[in-house]
Amino acid sequence: CDVTNNTNVINSSIETRFYAKTCPNVATIVRSVIQGAMQSDPTITAALLRQPYHDCFVNGCDASNLLDNSDTITSEKDSPLMKNARGFEVIDKSSPPLRLHVQSGGPSWNVTLGRRDSLTASQAKANTDLPASFSNFSTLASKFFNKGLNLTDLVALSGGHTIGHSPCSTIKSRLYNSLLKELQKLCPRNGDTNPVTDLDPRSPTRFDNSYFKNLQTNEGLLITDQNLWSSPGCPTIDLVKKFSDNQSLFFDHFVYSMNKMININPLTGSNGEIRLNCRKVNKAY
Repeated sequence: CDVTNNTNVINSSIETRFYAKTCPNVATIVRSVIQGAMQSDPTITAALLRQPYHDCFVNGCDASNLLDNSDTITSEKDSPLMKNARGFEVIDKSSPPLRLHVQSGGPSWNVTLGRRDSLTASQAKANTDLPASFSNFSTLASKFFNKGLNLTDLVALSGGHTIGHSPCSTIKSRLYNSLLKELQKLCPRNGDTNPVTDLDPRSPTRFDNSYFKNLQTNEGLLITDQNLWSSPGCPTIDLVKKFSDNQSLFFDHFVYSMNKMININPLTGSNGEIRLNCRKVNKAY
């Protein structure tokens, strides 16, 4: 089916059945594409799970992060804070992305649909609005607050780091602070920045609550991870412990917070467009 049949529909609502008439099998199609991608690369689930975050923190949820460079667009993909983003080729085949991480054992939910796509991108906003992996707790929290999210959302969404991995270039400052010597061997101080290591060494391919257990033993890979537990007087310590003790509670909050995030300033009605090609605005297609 072709979801672009909705291109000219002026509908200001965002709902789970937005494509019920024009593309009733969209969820099945997307799930099939993701399953195929996972067979060749099991880590792609984590990469896709990060995409809404990269999108929604920059001018709202409008798919601006998918646009390539053009004569009129400076792509957000070239922002230093998005240099490790991937999975674009899967989104090309399966947009809109649905049920991205249920394949890895995480909770499932019905994703609301109907957001329209932006006509431009903002690399400058990507550079300022996306938190860096070395951000201190105050900076990290303020960036979430600026998007209408709270500390519970911050901790729950950070729990998405229970799957996926990170390159040495992102974690070096953490390695030479207080993390494991084995990781120092993987990422020598002046060595190659390309090797990657699991964000959650306990269960790197399972979406579970072991991420929060890692923080309590000082095994959070990113500075932004470990600061949720280790920053003196940090108000998120109690949440880390609760999610560590109760996986169902974490799953419930993750779903709630993900739904909040993917509804940050969406384009609806006559604003934006529904792209024929995720990487280009329609007039340039």
